[in-house]
Amino acid sequence: MATFTLASWATNLTYANLTGPVVDAAVKSLYNWAGCAIGGMAQAAPQIALNASAAAGFGGPPTSGILGLNGSSADAQLAAFVNGIASHVDDYDDTHLAVTIHPTGVVASALLAIAEARSASPSPSPVSGPEFLTAFVAGVEAELKLGLSVYPEHYDVGWHITSTTGSVGAAVAVGKLLGLDTARLQHAIGIASTQVVGMQAFFGSDTKSFHIGRATQGGMLAALLAQGGYTSSPTALEDKYGWLHVVSTRENATATFAQLGRGVWEIERNTFKPYPCGIVMHPIIDGAIQLRGETLAQGKDIVTSVAKIDLRVNPEVLVLTGQTDPQTGLQGKFSIYHAAAVGLLYGAATPAQFTDQVVLNETVVAMRKRVDVTTDDGVAEDQAYVTITFGDGSTMEKFVEHAIGSLANPLTEEDLKTKFLDQASRQIGSARAAKAYDAFTGIGNMTDVGKLSTLF
Repeated sequence: MATFTLASWATNLTYANLTGPVVDAAVKSLYNWAGCAIGGMAQAAPQIALNASAAAGFGGPPTSGILGLNGSSADAQLAAFVNGIASHVDDYDDTHLAVTIHPTGVVASALLAIAEARSASPSPSPVSGPEFLTAFVAGVEAELKLGLSVYPEHYDVGWHITSTTGSVGAAVAVGKLLGLDTARLQHAIGIASTQVVGMQAFFGSDTKSFHIGRATQGGMLAALLAQGGYTSSPTALEDKYGWLHVVSTRENATATFAQLGRGVWEIERNTFKPYPCGIVMHPIIDGAIQLRGETLAQGKDIVTSVAKIDLRVNPEVLVLTGQTDPQTGLQGKFSIYHAAAVGLLYGAATPAQFTDQVVLNETVVAMRKRVDVTTDDGVAEDQAYVTITFGDGSTMEKFVEHAIGSLANPLTEEDLKTKFLDQASRQIGSARAAKAYDAFTGIGNMTDVGKLSTLF
């Protein structure tokens, strides 16, 4: 019944069901995603994906925008693919900490591409802001509840849970926007679930963001095929040989899906990153930046006075971000050694600190070698102990109880605006970035979301 329960709930969801806090969380998630997608086009991965697809002759008539390129567009499948990659490549996107899912990238990339395609159709079928937000929330809730039903077993075996659940979320969102009935939405869920993609072996490479782009395409295609009458299994999730039992050793989807739209809306538990790297590294960066300030206040030089850096963290931190000798900026995003080093040396961890040049910088490499890590089950994933030992034997320690960007210590709206403008300005200039911010924050008031990209 899990597949039916999910499809039935999504089919019957209306904008009136969404509370004010849910709508607010949805809008924040969308403009945070847009900033990541615009800024992410500066990276090689989305450019390679776009160029390789174009060179091969893939794609139909251009209907949907590539957010980080000036006026560039492609067919909906290719635009969704590229925007999905761009939104995740910097590892700056949102995170639902209970399941380590970055929920917006897959769903929003598919949804916006379809909304734009509908607007550009010879027989336009505009999508209003409330319709878009309703479909978006349906998709996000679907992927997060699905993730919760198999976490942590599904994640611990090595799946990239953002993409494995995201394709189902995208199918639900696009299916909702297309007006699929419950039966056809069940088929869409099935078609998406059989396209499961993404493993953790590829963290620190371009392929990590490929997972997001491909899941975006898979979910979109699933909904379009179902709309056309393509069939799947109506019990695709709960079947003995279905998604839940093939990709995980445990599931409780029946109980989890029973909570859809009741009590806790998972999108309200979404969080936003202050640093473009693995989220479990954030408390280390917080602590290192604070210790840098205290060290300089004592008149000490960071490079010459710091002899050793000790980190005490949750065991999962080393599993996910234990690269001791990263060689590229992407690998640096999964190295707590690099995180501690740049926090101390630069007092910041922006995209500029996760470039190939900084990762290979001799001073940074030398500081990384002074980092020692121990694990402690008693330390939560959003906590860290950071201790620096100076050449004279004195020490300084910082305990970070809740990292900046966590539920207990969230980014403010002003922080989110600054983050958006910083990312977008580097790619499209400050004037267009300001217009883009206004466009995405006002998405709920639009009569045709498909025209959004024309506003900046």
